[in-house]
Amino acid sequence: MYPFAYTRVNSVREALDAGRRGGRYIAGGTTLVDLMRETVETPETVVDISALPLREITATAGGGIRIGALVPMAVATADPKLNSLYPVAAQALRGASAQLRNMATIGGNIMQRTRCTYFRDVTADCNKREPGSGCAALQGYNRGHAILGGSDHCVAVRASDFAVALTALEATVHLQAPDGKERRLPFADFLLRPGATPNREHALKPGELITAVEIPALPRPLKSAYLKIRDRQSYSFGLASAAVALHVRGGVIREAKVAAGGVATVPWKLSAVERALIGERPSDRLWAEAAGHAADGARPLQHNRFKVDLLKRTVERQLRTVGEME
Repeated sequence: MYPFAYTRVNSVREALDAGRRGGRYIAGGTTLVDLMRETVETPETVVDISALPLREITATAGGGIRIGALVPMAVATADPKLNSLYPVAAQALRGASAQLRNMATIGGNIMQRTRCTYFRDVTADCNKREPGSGCAALQGYNRGHAILGGSDHCVAVRASDFAVALTALEATVHLQAPDGKERRLPFADFLLRPGATPNREHALKPGELITAVEIPALPRPLKSAYLKIRDRQSYSFGLASAAVALHVRGGVIREAKVAAGGVATVPWKLSAVERALIGERPSDRLWAEAAGHAADGARPLQHNRFKVDLLKRTVERQLRTVGEME
């Protein structure tokens, strides 16, 4: 680990001032500290924002929910409002171990960096870590890498389960800049596909602070759930996952929100699946036909071709599960 300066702030204003000077925000530290140990990240200044008043979960007008950026994952997972309104989001947060949920925050969860082994191995070529060095995953062992959203520069997968639920539910991120200006950004625009600049992972401006995420009000009744497929039952990162929310009225699907994780460089909104569902009556045939669009545009690599079929089967299984909920 390289030497660094540490400062603890007690107000949003102090945090933004430190961020303006180039400080890196840290709260639970479950990702950043690991990357600093491995010398993947070498910030000169770490700004501890854990004391900031960003720990509330509140209902919004119309039936949505706003979650402060510093709410611990464990608190959000247990929150009655979140479990009642959006079970898919609460379930997605349970994808991490209890120890991580106790430490990690909502803001940190959506900012966590990839678990790609080449990114975390400082001896390997990685455009995300060192722009222009190449991508070792393209010709290396790429079983866990993306079949969607990749480029010739990067095929690393996003690890956050919660981000998949936020993508499906079309959430927004609340941000505050060092000049005091606030803005809201659709979550679909917050995390960036790698393209030719995989080192640029999000749409944050320098020194900008995440203050909350907000899930909008959606039509009721709304049935939702999250499914994660992994190599072992104990806590591990997913090979494929599906976040599904359906609004069924009069025996017809009126709204469908579907996203996938574990298979793409960002949480992947399955718009073609949603279009195939809306206006239709739930049936086994519908679930299979809609899920058939889940891997549209996929570009599998040498070792991850199985993910095409796995993704379709995961989405079909979860559509059926949610569609049959009482």
